[in-house]
Amino acid sequence: MSVSLQTPGVSRPVPEVAAAATPAPKRSRWRRHLAQPKSLAGRVVLTAILVGFALLFLYPFVWLLAASLKPRGEVFDNALIPKTFVPENYIEVWNQLPLLSWMWNSIAIAVLAAGTVAISSSIVAFGFAYFRFPGRNILFGLVLATMMLPGAVTMIPIYLIWKETGLLGTWVPLWGMNLFGSAFYIFLQRQFYLGLPKELFEAARLDGASYWGLFWRIAMPLSIPSFVIVFLFEFQASWNNLQSALIYLNAGSVDDFTAPLGIAYAMTKYSPTAGGHGDYQYVMVAALLVTLPMLLLFAFGQRYFIEGVATQGRKG
Repeated sequence: MSVSLQTPGVSRPVPEVAAAATPAPKRSRWRRHLAQPKSLAGRVVLTAILVGFALLFLYPFVWLLAASLKPRGEVFDNALIPKTFVPENYIEVWNQLPLLSWMWNSIAIAVLAAGTVAISSSIVAFGFAYFRFPGRNILFGLVLATMMLPGAVTMIPIYLIWKETGLLGTWVPLWGMNLFGSAFYIFLQRQFYLGLPKELFEAARLDGASYWGLFWRIAMPLSIPSFVIVFLFEFQASWNNLQSALIYLNAGSVDDFTAPLGIAYAMTKYSPTAGGHGDYQYVMVAALLVTLPMLLLFAFGQRYFIEGVATQGRKG
């Protein structure tokens, strides 16, 4: 049976559309109620659980903020509201510690580490996703197998390599290995590239695009969410990396330390067992200040992070 669709000067039959189209798959009842409880009691319970977990995760940050505003003798009294407020700690810390140098060193190293590993991993991941060659799956499996090696196993060989190059005491060992990519990031971005339409690359090849053009002009712009995720993950890992800084920078000048190594140095400096006076309030101020770049980074990058996670979740 058909009906006529009347338009000015045109009359043609079109198939009749059923009023009830194929129903979209519905979520199970328990998932629907868990995601959005309808009763007031359910909403109150869900809100209370969320607030409880939020307070649980915020407690260390609130404790650190309170400790940074206390005098020397009250730093570890566990009071979330200081008995004596000493905001001057935030001014004196710049005279006590070269905090600005530490933060600049950490930012520069983290940007270099995150940028190099994101680019190199993207190139390798695109090669595994786009090209078909003998032994591709075996080679990709070997790349993934490197994730099973503990860091302690490769620590000494990597140190000996950097020693032979004469780069000990510089920033290069803290980001240079990222030039060769990371197995986890290669896997993550390869999965993203596999979800891109192949027709885009086939059309570009017909138009004369090179393989590098396929990556740089098509794959790379479409993979910005995954690129930002890799950048954020590696930036955080490099920013918090105390072990590598302790190995490669500990013998240098204090001004060349990264933020984690500098805070560890400050803990030793103010320790009474090392001749200090227990001025740990400056350590608390420094620890609080070095968390701000990460908070800002995730605040500006969360849109890409959520988009990347949602895109990965849509792939079957």
